[in-house]
Amino acid sequence: MKPVCLVIGAGAGIGGNVGKRFAREGYHAVLCRRTDQDGLDRLVADIEADGGSASGYLLNAVQPDTIEDHITAIEAEIGPIQVVIYNLGSQVGNRTLEETSYKTFEMGWRLATFGLFRVASTVCPLMVERGGGTIIVTSATAAVRGNKGQHSHAASMAGRRMLCQTLNAELSPQNIHIAHILIDGAVDAPDTLGKMLGPEKYQELRENRGMDHDGLMLPEKIAETYYHIAQQHRSTWTHEADLRSFSDLPWWNT
Repeated sequence: MKPVCLVIGAGAGIGGNVGKRFAREGYHAVLCRRTDQDGLDRLVADIEADGGSASGYLLNAVQPDTIEDHITAIEAEIGPIQVVIYNLGSQVGNRTLEETSYKTFEMGWRLATFGLFRVASTVCPLMVERGGGTIIVTSATAAVRGNKGQHSHAASMAGRRMLCQTLNAELSPQNIHIAHILIDGAVDAPDTLGKMLGPEKYQELRENRGMDHDGLMLPEKIAETYYHIAQQHRSTWTHEADLRSFSDLPWWNT
């Protein structure tokens, strides 16, 4: 039975590439995303064509019991979850305080913080019983810097960061590794940055900053870091990593 790498938020960017990377190393990649069955099927097919194994599920992480039920079913039907990649974003767009409704603010929290708490509450006891496991959490600049218009995003991502720290404080002595990964820059991903900008502006940005310029963060290279972190010896665990392109100023200098 293969160990399972569960990716929650498996789009064509970071999540999908991380799933592919772990599958190449013998993990069964379980890929979950909210919408786009066709895109999910393509990711699974790509992994299988490369000689790996994968499953794909549509998952709305804000609905009651969905996260818990999926984890329970995966453990029973596929195998033990050794690694979880929590890759859900909580970006609701730039909105003034007046434009940020209670529902909008709460949605960011449900995606970024409460969803992660639900994952940890369900999978960590299983990992403790087995003697170890890893949860790698994708985060954003908003976790450490609150800009105007980012009320929901900054509050939810900062909460995610603190939750990772509390989980580590409690669970690392039981061999559970929690890593908070701050993505401080634009990721060259068609279903996030591409959708936000539109196809023409996205391609223009890639030609001006990405591609041979290496100014956009490449999801397949981020996946290499994620895999490395999941294999670390506990004497040198990474608890927080800060990734950005060489050409970008770090969050504390902008």
